[in-house]
Amino acid sequence: MYSHSLLKPDGRQMTLYSRCPISEKITATSPSDEPVRANPHLRWHPLRGEWVAYASHRQGRTFLPPPEYNPLAPSRNPNLPTEIPVGKYDVAVFENRFPSMITTAKNPPDCIVETVPANGACEVVVFTQDASASLSSLTLEHLDLILQVWGDRTEVLGKNPQIQYVLPFENKGVEVGVTLHHPHGQIYAYPFVPPVPERMLEQQQRYYQEHQRGLLADLIQKEIADKQRIIYEDEDAIAFVPVCARYPYEVWVAPKQPVATFSDLNLEQRWGLAKALKTVTLKYDGLWNRPFPYLMAWFQAPTDGLRHPEAHLHAQFYPPYRTSDRLKYLAGTELAAGMFANDALPEEKAKELQAVSVNLRMPVSA
Repeated sequence: MYSHSLLKPDGRQMTLYSRCPISEKITATSPSDEPVRANPHLRWHPLRGEWVAYASHRQGRTFLPPPEYNPLAPSRNPNLPTEIPVGKYDVAVFENRFPSMITTAKNPPDCIVETVPANGACEVVVFTQDASASLSSLTLEHLDLILQVWGDRTEVLGKNPQIQYVLPFENKGVEVGVTLHHPHGQIYAYPFVPPVPERMLEQQQRYYQEHQRGLLADLIQKEIADKQRIIYEDEDAIAFVPVCARYPYEVWVAPKQPVATFSDLNLEQRWGLAKALKTVTLKYDGLWNRPFPYLMAWFQAPTDGLRHPEAHLHAQFYPPYRTSDRLKYLAGTELAAGMFANDALPEEKAKELQAVSVNLRMPVSA
């Protein structure tokens, strides 16, 4: 993997990544030369025991730009500059122009609850320069590079003592609120371990202390033995509809052997994850022969510098559809009580995905 760091005209950091050397002549671009003026803060929610971020400047963020202007495409028109430059590279990462957290946040307002600066980081990961692509259409080599990029960003962001947890994710489709359709994801780096990964880590720690084995690793072995919900499997990686799926078409992707972070993956595990990732996204798109929306989130160990033998890097996909024409809306029991109600058995939905044939090496047309 090759990388090249740049400074945008508005002062934001950008890093280009490629499988080939990157020209030093490439210069960074930005839709505006105005520096980012963001000062988000956190307020403590006393009943839930968690932080809530406030970033009022995000009201002005890019929303459904006109078809002729793609802010995530290479910047070819000097009168309409975009976020990424023209040049030969595969992936671009840059600081979000409308961040929910920023390392320079300070002086939070006084409130009747505790407040602190939102000292984190928000980055945009442009997966490819091709606006018509998706994870399912990218080559295995390109997906392998994206996994390396997530690892590098975790290391870079995690070196900041303000950062405690790094979460790469992708929102895909208007059904989950996407307003920019160029293939991209985001990385949020938090000054604390957020509630969802915190609870999962607590469960994994408790299990590891009792059994001296990984909770997810044991669950994976049980899924393999059960043979009902496997979507992809090789020697190093697996994708499956979990027996406890909260969403009808939920899928988890993981290395079979536990690793704490992206950086702990060996070459074989990373390649296996690339194949699993492509298989899942191809099956999603092939299920109803149309682009399939989802939220994909990658969970890993905190960046606290400690060993986390209990942690098991993995992705969870949360698709919003329960049938081809019906969305699963989160309502009373999910949002108010925190208990999900699934309208379909995981085994049934796994069979639907298993029936979709895919070819990992076949080019996918836009």
